[in-house]
Amino acid sequence: MGKVAFISLVIAALSALLGERIVNLRKTTLASRELVQNHLPNCVALKNLDYGSEDITILGNGLAFISTGLKYPGLPSSDVPGKIFSLDMEDPRMKPVELRMPRNFDLESFNPHGISVFTDLRDDAIYLFVVNHPQHKSQVELFQYVEDDHSLLHLKTIKHDLLHSVNDIVAVGVDSFYATNDHYFTHELLKGLVEPFLSQPWANVVYYSPKEVKVVSEGYYFANGINISPDKRHIYVVDLFDHNVHVLERKEDNGLVTVKSVAVGSLCDNVEVEPETGDLWLGCHPNAWKLFMFDAKDPPGSEVIQIQNIHSDQPLVTQVYADDGHVLLGSSVAATYGGKLLIGTVFHKALCCDLK
Repeated sequence: MGKVAFISLVIAALSALLGERIVNLRKTTLASRELVQNHLPNCVALKNLDYGSEDITILGNGLAFISTGLKYPGLPSSDVPGKIFSLDMEDPRMKPVELRMPRNFDLESFNPHGISVFTDLRDDAIYLFVVNHPQHKSQVELFQYVEDDHSLLHLKTIKHDLLHSVNDIVAVGVDSFYATNDHYFTHELLKGLVEPFLSQPWANVVYYSPKEVKVVSEGYYFANGINISPDKRHIYVVDLFDHNVHVLERKEDNGLVTVKSVAVGSLCDNVEVEPETGDLWLGCHPNAWKLFMFDAKDPPGSEVIQIQNIHSDQPLVTQVYADDGHVLLGSSVAATYGGKLLIGTVFHKALCCDLK
């Protein structure tokens, strides 16, 4: 075979492979999906949250914590440093309050992603865990919330080789947690181009404590949101690219065993759990192709999904909210309290709606 013919065959094979990978990626991201509007009553944009509200979590007393200002490679973002806000859901004004950060904390590079709260029942101290990506690295910041002056006391920064591409976190103690790694590689080029091209289940879940750090669950295409059941017996992991929520049982050694998975029909991001009912609430990307190939003229939409009775033989999966992107772009989280639904986004505003 001549050199020209061989090169032509190689180019043809690579072109065919590239075409197949693009078709697969479009299928994975639900690129052809179009939404039918499904709005809720009395939706209003929350003030002061102009640069995203990627993750939201709400305590049992209605106090919400919100992370803003995420700079995620490949997605729109602002130059404003990240911030943490609180919101009193019992206050009819529904006004987010920026939490003051300590002076010795590096605010300029603060890039908050997933968050989780742990309340120490011994003294009611509230600990806030924040996934942080300074210079697009991964580490976890541990804060204590000071209610009297709406501030955060920085306790420590947690780094580990196994926490290499952290997306979300769920606290299970004052200094222990489970975390999702959404990628296998750490280099941005490999994460952004090679991994989507290969489409392999290389993401994982890590358990961290000061005494032990270990991988406890593997085989995810894009391990994203993570949370815990009200009885603390199960962990929920959202795999963005396989359109499933995975249910895992906790073991005495903090290992995890897969119980089941529930299909959601969307690319879901973060998951919150309603304490009273155990219902799961998910902020989702109905068409992630539009999110990653952002075009202001054809914006990515938003979707909120509720899962009831997830441990039963027939969980009920319901679309609660849907918008084609003309009201809300790129929803990433949904959380409820007192008949209200908060919907956060990766880089857009946040909404508060009445549940029907």
